[in-house]
Formats: sequence, structure tokens, C-alpha cells
Amino acid sequence: MIRSRSRTGYASAGEETARLVSEHVDLVRRIAHHLMARLPASVQVEDLIQSGMVGLIEAARQFQSGQGANFATYAGIRIRGAMIDELRRADWTPRSVHRNSRRIAEAIRQIEAREGRSANDREIAEALGVTLDDYHGMLQDSASCQILGLEDLFGDDADSDRLLPGGGATPTEQLEREEFAAALAEALADLPERERLVLALYYDEELNLREIGAILDVTESRVSQIRSQALHRLRGRLSDWIQVGRPDA
Repeated sequence: MIRSRSRTGYASAGEETARLVSEHVDLVRRIAHHLMARLPASVQVEDLIQSGMVGLIEAARQFQSGQGANFATYAGIRIRGAMIDELRRADWTPRSVHRNSRRIAEAIRQIEAREGRSANDREIAEALGVTLDDYHGMLQDSASCQILGLEDLFGDDADSDRLLPGGGATPTEQLEREEFAAALAEALADLPERERLVLALYYDEELNLREIGAILDVTESRVSQIRSQALHRLRGRLSDWIQVGRPDA
């Protein structure tokens, strides 16, 4: 009788996993196509969907209801994470771009700590020892390796999983998540107005760079630079919370 109940329990868990997966396949496709709009043409949407399905299955197996998040929210983070992990395994970005990205974030952090205000473009370029045009070029190159939302704030080795809602977090972990969310909200609120607007239009309203450029009356390239600088500024301000990147190899 005990063995029968155990089998029933396993069957029920398996059925629930299968139900969650079948009901959220479209979520994988939506996230994949949303990511594709920000990636090089060499990336195939089918590859994103395949890795996203792995993330969905893992989310369905691990999800615990009653932990403060619905399944779609929890699964969406897992699906994006699986896709981004796959993209990073096939990283097309030169190491120099990653290295410059870390340098920019650190320069911004140091300037703002010293001046007590937002660092401007010329100050950052001067701290890096490059011309303003070269700095803007570095931002443009960096934008090509920034993939999505919160993941853009984390270096390749950072553990964004600690910020996931649900999943049976301990009270200490939950407190850490809440404190990080508060720190992130404060850092976002303190961004220069144009950077804050670009992030809101790009991530919240899901407008593309061309559409944002039309709103701000600037070029698409300039919008990309503003977005990249905003993300570097956030990484610099949140350096106590996140790892900016890997040590140079």
C-alpha cells in the first residue's frame, strides 16, 4: 500500500510538470522571438526555443506554489536564463569588449563616488584615457553583447538566480532579494532623465531603438549608446551586489 501511494505521488508530480510545460510552450516562443530582435542574424530562433524548452521543463519540475510568484513569472526567468546561458556558451563577443565593459562600469563608479553626482560622457572618456568618440564606440560595441534586462547588469559569473522569486527561498535569501530590489530601484531612480527614459521605453514599453530614437529625436546609434551607458552606470552603482565580470584571462 505504501508503494502504491508513492507511485501515485510520482505520477501526480509528473502529470503536473507535463501540464505546466504544455500550457506554457507559447511563453517560450514569445521570449525567443523577443530576444531575436536584439541579436545578430546568425542566431537561429529554433536554437533559442530548444534551450528555452529545457528551462521551462526545469522550472516546471522545481516550481513550488505559494512562494510569492506565479508560475509564468518564475518560468519566464528560467526560460530567459536558459536561452542566455546558451548564447553565452557560443559568445560571439571579443574579450576586449567584455574587458572594456568592465572598465567603463568601474570608471563610472569611481567618478560618481568622488563627485557625488552622475558621471558625464567626457569625464568617463577622460578616466578611460580615450577620446569622446572612442568612448562612444566602446559603448556601441558593448551594446552588441548586452542581451536582456536584468541579465545585462550581471557579469558572466554572477548568480542572478539568487534574485528569482519563489523556489523555497530561506528568510535570509528572501531578505537579500528584497534589499537588492530596493537598491536597484534606487539606482534606477537616480539615473539621468534621458537614460531612465530610454530604459523604460526599451524594457517596459518594448520599443526598438529606432522607435525610441524617433521619440527623442536622436539616431538609433545614439539610443544604443545611451542604453549601454545606463546599464554600465547601474553596474557601477550596484558593484557591491553583483560581480561586474570575470577576471581577465
